[in-house]
Amino acid sequence: MSDATENTPGNTPRNTPGNAVGNTALREEAAKLDAADALAGRREAFVLEDEKGERVVYLDGNSLGALPCSVPARVADVVEREWGRLRIRSWTESGWWTAPERVGDLIAPIVGAAPGQIVAGDSTSVNVLKAVVAAIRMAREDNPARTDLLVDATTFPTDGYIAASAARLTGAAVRAIPAEGIPGSVGPRTAAVLVNHVDYRTGELHDLPGITAAAHEAGAYTVWDLCHSAGALPVGLDEHGVDLAVGCTYKYLNGGPGAPAYLYVRSGLQPRFDSPLPGWHSHADPFGMSHEYEPADGVPRGRVGTPDILSMLALEEALRVWDGVDVAAVRAKSLALTDFFLRCVGGYVPAGRVESVTPAEHSRRGSQIALRCPDAGEVMAELVARGVVGDFRRPDVLRFGFTPLYTSFADAELAARVLGEVLAERDA
Repeated sequence: MSDATENTPGNTPRNTPGNAVGNTALREEAAKLDAADALAGRREAFVLEDEKGERVVYLDGNSLGALPCSVPARVADVVEREWGRLRIRSWTESGWWTAPERVGDLIAPIVGAAPGQIVAGDSTSVNVLKAVVAAIRMAREDNPARTDLLVDATTFPTDGYIAASAARLTGAAVRAIPAEGIPGSVGPRTAAVLVNHVDYRTGELHDLPGITAAAHEAGAYTVWDLCHSAGALPVGLDEHGVDLAVGCTYKYLNGGPGAPAYLYVRSGLQPRFDSPLPGWHSHADPFGMSHEYEPADGVPRGRVGTPDILSMLALEEALRVWDGVDVAAVRAKSLALTDFFLRCVGGYVPAGRVESVTPAEHSRRGSQIALRCPDAGEVMAELVARGVVGDFRRPDVLRFGFTPLYTSFADAELAARVLGEVLAERDA
């Protein structure tokens, strides 16, 4: 699922971030928080400077995560040795064939899943189609009267487009419902529910346990889009009995632009998973070249065709930065960072100039802060020019994503300080 930034720095001269005069107390607090941060050492595992080697405050990891330092050497080895020297032998000798399941098992603990339930590959959009069609087919097997597909009303556009197509393919009817209204809207006609775990625009965290439980009580299946939550907060797929889930890996999982997405199929549903895209890689005997399709056992039946090996193995290496990381600690730092950033915004930004549209309650907040600002596009372009990289969503939302593995409290303070400086200059 594409979530590309709309930053347009133009020809504004680059200024080193930090020229603004700061609040000494906030700067000192940031230093103390960073000194006590158990995740601070992970920052060294990422490339965070610009092309000139200058410091950048990178708060756009909710669109494209930073590059883990070990990835270039791994990609070079894949290209030069595995492809260049071993060539076709690498499908077996270098483990290319099993990479989608192997990478899926690396993603699994980050989203609270046991091994053998996630397969990496394709795009989020493709995986949404697989998951939604499969969910509707299972529901119709249970009860042919189940014809409704509920979709959260503020869904990422691609999810809505794919849901409409899935409905046409299956004869279902799409109903757009505010996420908080879904538990009261599911019923005997509901086949499946498709919900974004975190709203891409506002950063609101939706109630995965509650919505999943309500759907199950009504006999429906759930499909969760984890693009803006995986790697930023605990998801608990197994714990909460989620049926199917999809997500991208180029945001908080730092897999790189166009990195493979992933598909989660709960183990108990795998024998019933009926993909609308039955490719040869999901066949029980792919090299038998049979004209009749027989799905593989387990989560491999979520595969389609030949995976993008270069991106897949870059992602595999990128996921190594998660070795030994407690997702609960990531969540704790995320909330502390976003709380601190909001306090800094209050300290630096002229009163009434911006308004947070991200819920203040921790239970409803993802790992980004979205600020309504009438001239958001121009403001973000100036921030980028000064070395503070976030993004904006038309017409008037500034988005700042906080990736706990590499975002520091000093970054949060400096970003708010430069934002205050830019807004004060524009209003002068």
